[in-house]
Amino acid sequence: MKLWNDRRLHLSITRLGLEYLAAMLLVGVFSVNTGNNLLYLVFSLMVALFLVSGWVSRRTLQHIGIDGIEEGNIFARVRGGIRLRLKDGAPRRIRALEVRMEMEEGRIEPGFYAGGEGREDALVILHARPERRGASKLVSLELRTAYPFGFLEKALRFPLSQEILVLPHPRATPQPTGLRGEAVRPISKPGTSAPEGARPFREGDPLGRVHWKRTAQRGTPWVRTFEDEELAGLHLRLDLRAWGPGRDFERELERLSGAILQARLQKREVFLETLSRHGRRESQGFVPCWRALALAQAEDAPPAFSGANSVSAGASPAPRLT
Repeated sequence: MKLWNDRRLHLSITRLGLEYLAAMLLVGVFSVNTGNNLLYLVFSLMVALFLVSGWVSRRTLQHIGIDGIEEGNIFARVRGGIRLRLKDGAPRRIRALEVRMEMEEGRIEPGFYAGGEGREDALVILHARPERRGASKLVSLELRTAYPFGFLEKALRFPLSQEILVLPHPRATPQPTGLRGEAVRPISKPGTSAPEGARPFREGDPLGRVHWKRTAQRGTPWVRTFEDEELAGLHLRLDLRAWGPGRDFERELERLSGAILQARLQKREVFLETLSRHGRRESQGFVPCWRALALAQAEDAPPAFSGANSVSAGASPAPRLT
């Protein structure tokens, strides 16, 4: 590959490179004026070092390309990982590449690929922080190197047209009150289950499981938990017909996203029921529910109707535990 003829290659001289060129020119001027052979030798070595640096750094950008881009669970206004897979045609070559990626309405922190691992498929994880939920486009990928001496920065730029789905920001919300208590679903295990811990009392918990010692210590009722108990699934409901586009709708999506994250940390199943003018749609699992929220669009309710429901809709679709 004739890298120097590649239009994707961009060159820029660094401050160290400017200082080195100034010193090299100064040595060359002194060697010509004085006729000193030692200065001629030093000047020749400095020129050779500069040329070798350009040749080595050119090789670091050869035979490398994009193999694929994988998105993880990326939330709005939260740093998440994008998995970049590179195809290395010279897997034992030292690369020392700085990897930069640009995206619309967001920022991606630079990554680093060292090379020399002997594997043709290289993985670089870049940390992205998008500003809003929904589809976001990746604009470009840039592989930049100043290896080995940093006189010139050489960047190989690849245009991108891939879209990633940004999930709603998981807003932390307090546990809703006035709901049925968490029912437990026993898992069939041989023998007798042993107590595992304790948690605050919720409506619907049997009185026989009250942890009296913990209750006396805390001043509020607590109940025992057991190893073979699994919390019931979390059922969420979102009626798109009751919301208009705007900040309130986005906050509701963030609240539901936070409820899904909390359920995932508690190892509970999640079900999301979405109602729209096109019908009813159900999602099951953490990632499908998050993706459904990321793609949700308010259905432009009339101002009077939207305003009347902005309060009730914010309260009524609270997570239901069944």
